[in-house]
Amino acid sequence: MTALPSPGHGARPVPARAGIGLRAVHHDEFLATRPGVPWVEVHSENFFADGGRQLAVLDAVRRDYGVSLHGVGLSLGSTDPLDAGHLQRLKRLVDRIEPALVSEHAAWGSVQGKFFNDLLPLPLTTEALDHLVSRVVEVQDRLRRQILVENVSSYLRLGADEMPEWTFMSDLASRSGCQILLDVNNIYVSSRNHGFDPLDYLAAVPVEQVAEMHLAGHSVVANGSEELLVDTHDAPVTPAVWALYATAIERFGQVPTLLEWDARLPPLADLVAEARKADAWLRVPDARVA
Repeated sequence: MTALPSPGHGARPVPARAGIGLRAVHHDEFLATRPGVPWVEVHSENFFADGGRQLAVLDAVRRDYGVSLHGVGLSLGSTDPLDAGHLQRLKRLVDRIEPALVSEHAAWGSVQGKFFNDLLPLPLTTEALDHLVSRVVEVQDRLRRQILVENVSSYLRLGADEMPEWTFMSDLASRSGCQILLDVNNIYVSSRNHGFDPLDYLAAVPVEQVAEMHLAGHSVVANGSEELLVDTHDAPVTPAVWALYATAIERFGQVPTLLEWDARLPPLADLVAEARKADAWLRVPDARVA
């Protein structure tokens, strides 16, 4: 294993370029080769331990790379009280790593103390929006910093919906003071599953609310006589999502973009190559790199 230096001090920025998700299988190679990406995203919960190899890797990486902490387990939309222990561990990690960005999801994954291994969508109602606003405010007050909240993909619509998702997300940002982590692949997946125009989504979100974007691969599965798109994060970004990303750049400008790949992980060099495709779009939005 590559030797690790002791933790340093001070946060490095996350520039308006493409970063990659740093997963455990690539830790040693990443430290040994120092790939040419400016920043990385890690899942916050993987670094909640008091010490150990995982946390030592992140201490080393933060010396030379911007870091984004991306949570998947806070269950912001749940009706259960926020998990005080989880939030305390997140604050401890934020204080230690001093990440440039901290984000979570507009979703829920627990109820009555039972946890699901998924990011489940919320009903798009005023009641759910009020609840989520209060939860985001509570998290930001506890962390003493602004967070980003990501739109999730969905596979069914709840009958109680009162507004489109883009209104829900923009109202969440304006009322809570958070910003939006706009997942372009999730917009495309949901648009195909529910039959809305993804361009309407991009056009409705205020430019100043978007502080980061995500790109990822998805899968197409049979759903009876129809097709269902599933946000699997296990393949390259599709041409259709690259095209939607180009439109997003035209609207929101150059913002940090994360290449997500969480399953069937390719070699580290392939992840870096995907990030360079995103960098090409950021520099020249009509570049044909897909």
